[in-house]
Amino acid sequence: MDVLLLPGDGIGPEITAVTRNVLEALDRSFSLGLKFTSEDVGFASLEKHGATITPELIERARKADLAILGPVDTAHYPPADQGGINPSAALRINLDLYANVRPSKVFEGLPALARNMDLVIVRENTEGFYADRTMYAGTGEVMPTPDLALAMRKVTRQGSYRVSAFAARLAAKRRGHLTIVHKANVLKLSDGLFLSEAEKAAAEQGGLAVREEHVDAMASLLVRTPDAFDVIVTTNMFGDILSNEAAELAGGLGLSGSLNVGDENAIAQASHGSAPDIAGKNIANPVSLLLSTVLLLDWKGAETGRSDLQQAANRLDKAISEMLKSPDTRTADLAGSLSCRDFGSVLVDRIR
Repeated sequence: MDVLLLPGDGIGPEITAVTRNVLEALDRSFSLGLKFTSEDVGFASLEKHGATITPELIERARKADLAILGPVDTAHYPPADQGGINPSAALRINLDLYANVRPSKVFEGLPALARNMDLVIVRENTEGFYADRTMYAGTGEVMPTPDLALAMRKVTRQGSYRVSAFAARLAAKRRGHLTIVHKANVLKLSDGLFLSEAEKAAAEQGGLAVREEHVDAMASLLVRTPDAFDVIVTTNMFGDILSNEAAELAGGLGLSGSLNVGDENAIAQASHGSAPDIAGKNIANPVSLLLSTVLLLDWKGAETGRSDLQQAANRLDKAISEMLKSPDTRTADLAGSLSCRDFGSVLVDRIR
């Protein structure tokens, strides 16, 4: 089984190295047959190839059995026409990874603003207000005059239905509750289309408790009653904002996994940024990328019928949760004493 590692920028190489060591330990324990390849993406690729991600690498990711992307520093890339392409967006668009899966749960032993939270936000990944995902050519933003900027939003029936069907299937596997988040009272056409397709997908799944919430109300409800939600599905920008809010309420982005999923491919990706200010200091927290890898192993196991991959995902998930209970087995950002590499070493011992 081919594992493609894309370390990325900043702390990416450090946390990706930990992730590889952990996967190698799981490979030994479960005889998964993993074979690893690492490729440059981000600034390293820009220096070597003139672009932060190349068409060849995108095709390489398409063919990989498992692909893991470290954080990328898109804010500091040059313009796209000078090679500063957003690798995350390029992979999502070209591999049609239409669902961004972002779990948020409170870990025992860690402080959290939410007392009880165990939910998953499924965000549509390929449409919406984001300019690079709106138009076939050009962007979804225009400036007719120096004093006027316009942004166009793309919502399609197919895009709305498929991400909602994915969320409905996920809800059926969890606690059977699906919340559809929208703003159809104001965005009557675009969010109205999303809402109707989401309701259709939920009805076809059957057996779900379904509710709908306006996005502004949902932002409040995540604070007030986070334990009332299971799976939440929404459009691109709303999902981007709400998933960050949920992650912070549960303890922070460093404790939140992220998986980009399509019909054929999936890519695990840390939910946080590249943190260039601490790069190379061996103090980064690798948990987000490790939890993203849990999601990837579980997805691949379900897709291929390989229970060993799902068992490996479950063991890794439990080992991380156990380590987070005690300051003795946490990194410094979580009031612990372990370095990035030491956290990985202890985790390897736990999963053997």
